[in-house]
Amino acid sequence: MAQTLCLTAFRRRLPAYAMALLLAMTALPASPAKAFVAETLKLDKSEMTDLMRVQKHLNSARTIRSRFLQISSNGEYTEGEFFLQRPGKMRLVYDPPNPLMVVADGKYISYVDRELDQATTLLISMTRAQILLKETIALFGDDVIVTGFRRSPGIIRVNVANAAEPTEGRIDLVFSDKPLELRKWLVTDAQGITTTVSLLGPLFNTELDPELFRYSEPIFKDLDK
Repeated sequence: MAQTLCLTAFRRRLPAYAMALLLAMTALPASPAKAFVAETLKLDKSEMTDLMRVQKHLNSARTIRSRFLQISSNGEYTEGEFFLQRPGKMRLVYDPPNPLMVVADGKYISYVDRELDQATTLLISMTRAQILLKETIALFGDDVIVTGFRRSPGIIRVNVANAAEPTEGRIDLVFSDKPLELRKWLVTDAQGITTTVSLLGPLFNTELDPELFRYSEPIFKDLDK
């Protein structure tokens, strides 16, 4: 029969640097805070123009393929490969010795331990990953709100969150400018550990193999046979 590890057991198995991303991407319980964060954000005309550019870029990037570098504020470091195909599909494969692989197939997202060949599977809607995986990303819509904006020479940083939990379901997106391209994102887990995932030489809108986004849980066979 197929087996899915409970999230607690799976967390104990993974190295700390893999855990940081898993915890950061998992949605926390809904916050009672209202969406006043976005309402108090004061943007001038040029900043609003930049936000519209960011929204257009995110929606035009139907696929992304890239090497990535992940660094956590607790000192953990790892690299791997990242694939994204909107809506709903993603694959993160960490380089050895990290056994973690993350696969989203359009509805579910699986956190896979390749050494044990076991996984924890959640609905994408239960994770922060849904912010990047939506069919259409609307920064001014009902589901996603902008909670922060900063611009510096060559860099645009946008903080976005789920409207239902604006103080807890947040991702910080960092873009290079001229040309405008997504370069990295930052997430912070419940323990206050911030994980930065930087894209290294990303390729946008290239064809991706559909098999990248498929994961089948192993069937455990009778060992006596």
